[in-house]
Amino acid sequence: MQAATGKSILNGIAIGPLRIYKKEETETSVTSALTPEAELARFEEARVKAQEQLGQLYDKALAEVGEDNATIFEIHQMMLDDEDYLDAVKGVIEMQNATAEYAASTAGENFSAMFAAMDDAYMQARATDVKDISRRVVNILTGQADEAMQDDQPAILVADDLTPSETVQLDKSKLLGFITRYGSSNSHTAILARTMNIPALIGVDFDESWDGKQAVIDGYNSCVYVEPAAELLTAMEEKRTSDLKQAALLQNLKKKPNVTLDGREIKVYANIGNVSDVGLVLQNDAQGIGLFRSEFIYLESEDFPAEEQQYLIYKRVVETMAGKKVIIRTLDIGADKQASYFGLDKEENPALGYRAIRICLTRKEIFKTQLRAILRASAFGAVSIMFPMIISVREVRDAKELLEECRAELTKEGVNLGQVEIGIMIETPAAVMLAEELAQEVDFFSLGTNDLTQYTLAIDRQNPKLDQFYDSHHPAILRMIRYAVEAGHRHGCWVGICGELGADQTLTETFLRMGLDELSVSPSAILPLRKMIRGLDLSKESETKAPLL
Repeated sequence: MQAATGKSILNGIAIGPLRIYKKEETETSVTSALTPEAELARFEEARVKAQEQLGQLYDKALAEVGEDNATIFEIHQMMLDDEDYLDAVKGVIEMQNATAEYAASTAGENFSAMFAAMDDAYMQARATDVKDISRRVVNILTGQADEAMQDDQPAILVADDLTPSETVQLDKSKLLGFITRYGSSNSHTAILARTMNIPALIGVDFDESWDGKQAVIDGYNSCVYVEPAAELLTAMEEKRTSDLKQAALLQNLKKKPNVTLDGREIKVYANIGNVSDVGLVLQNDAQGIGLFRSEFIYLESEDFPAEEQQYLIYKRVVETMAGKKVIIRTLDIGADKQASYFGLDKEENPALGYRAIRICLTRKEIFKTQLRAILRASAFGAVSIMFPMIISVREVRDAKELLEECRAELTKEGVNLGQVEIGIMIETPAAVMLAEELAQEVDFFSLGTNDLTQYTLAIDRQNPKLDQFYDSHHPAILRMIRYAVEAGHRHGCWVGICGELGADQTLTETFLRMGLDELSVSPSAILPLRKMIRGLDLSKESETKAPLL
């Protein structure tokens, strides 16, 4: 038996033969016998055909993995319209009298290397995307097909890397899992794997001799076992069967209350980024939406989204939720979430910079457009507004003043409005220390544990070199959460969590004992969390001492 480790993209078990996918290297002639004008025409024809193929891939991805995940193929189409990329191809053709395929391949390699060299993890992940679109154009020019799974037998696919195009084109009925040598957890390929529920490992130093051998992907322990011993194979098969049974059993929890054995109830809501996520919210039986990340509306737009555009999005979500609470976080742009049309300056410390409520309170026309849209949608259901990155009472009062200004304008215009609950994100140490005062200004707190951990521990959560120091269970974090809960409750605020810790079942009992009223998690985490809650008895002394108690 051979074993190798990597980074798991999805907790799960895959068992089957390995199939190593070797991408055929396309031979591209450098010097052309045609004129540069003729080669440019060949490139343009291939580029248009590539755009058509990407449109078809978008439709396929839309049907299989949803709008958010299909968007990558729209991004690829836009990359093929990028002036810098097109100028680079044109330059190689004209300056070197090169063929269109050589020029496309060269431009793709150069841009890919440029993205890979950037410090930003998101931009590094785009290196694969630009290679993907360039290879597509080259394959069209050379008449070569690009197919990763051609065998009829289901298999675990092994490759140096997989592009989003290759991933979405895979026949899921034949794909048991996949393993790659390269790639990142921030890549669209990894995101697609999670959405498609495919066990996958990245960063695995595989051996070419593995081809055709029986193997097991153990996503729980980030391992692959090649030609596993009989007893290990049996254990993995039992684990896979258990996973399938567990998933089926969780469906029995739908419509059941989130109540502990001793009668304590807690709200379990869902986090979403777009309208397309609402289906998953309903499918997993969330009691409401605890975090609607409205910044994704801006990130997916080429210009500032108009009031009417935002209103229709919020209205659709609110109507679909049919009276269940929808908490809309106002614009949280900046730091690692950038939209070029905002014209934000490059900052040395963007996580500590001009972002979120700071942008909204200094560019009030942007903020008021969003507030008006949310207020208009409030007429159709239970809407709450949540302000992010708060560090002072003054910020809350200024935001509330703008909200009331918008309400007065809309009322004067004769627009029907609903009652709106007001809350804030507690995600800075300053907000925790001012929780007593802040609780007197709002109706609820929602703890953003990702940023709270980052700012409390003075650790950049985007820096992989600091993973060993990043401890979301740190006693300081848990004490801050408890302090915010107690301060909120003293002044009539309900308190929830919408950060990653909300789904951490090792802390669920601790959170309930603290008195948290709500946990907002990804839709897929709702039913497992419900099961955990329904098995707790808070009237009994905890068997495991809570980290801060």
